[in-house]
Amino acid sequence: MASILVVCTGNICRSPMAEGFLRRLLAERRLRAGIQVSSTGIAGVSGSAPMPESTAAAAARGVDIRRHVARRVDRHEIRSADLLVTMTGGHRRRIVDMVPEAASRTFTLKELVRLLEALPAPASADAPGDRLRARVSQADDLRRAGFAGNPYDEDVADPIGMPQQTYDAVAWEIDEWCGRLVEGLFADRETGRPEGMGELEWAPTGIPDAPPRPDAPPGA
Repeated sequence: MASILVVCTGNICRSPMAEGFLRRLLAERRLRAGIQVSSTGIAGVSGSAPMPESTAAAAARGVDIRRHVARRVDRHEIRSADLLVTMTGGHRRRIVDMVPEAASRTFTLKELVRLLEALPAPASADAPGDRLRARVSQADDLRRAGFAGNPYDEDVADPIGMPQQTYDAVAWEIDEWCGRLVEGLFADRETGRPEGMGELEWAPTGIPDAPPRPDAPPGA
């Protein structure tokens, strides 16, 4: 079993949505048995409920986060996670400040996707957890080698205090990047089939249709 920990500020908006989207994407690919996903916040109040706007935005994309309970990050879960995915560069720096040895496993969501998409097709692995750990190591090697990605577009904006339309737009963005993340970690690029899936039990249907981007023009 491998683990992904998603990190934002309060664990009531962005990271619960990302956790929910990743769980859905992994379930669609029958990978949930090998990958555990959770979320936390660097400055949240433990026990808080998700923002109603986040709950509504996630529900519009087929994910129920109503039962989510916010947690504040601690050093033990940072040390134990195989991959830490943050919503901003500031969150990444905070995690590394807390546990310096976690630097090689800590990325912003957008940073990691760009690194994975720049890598060659992954070698086969015996289990999803092995694949995840190998891909994280490869992404860190590429980062250390100087791959710049796009440092001007690393963050997912915090929608706190904004109208529902902003939450919907943030949910759309997170969902899209999470889909690319799962592809980058697990998909066999030659066949489009996730590692470990047989020809008869998985078909490359891609990410299910989702509601249109909130700022899209009518009919788009």
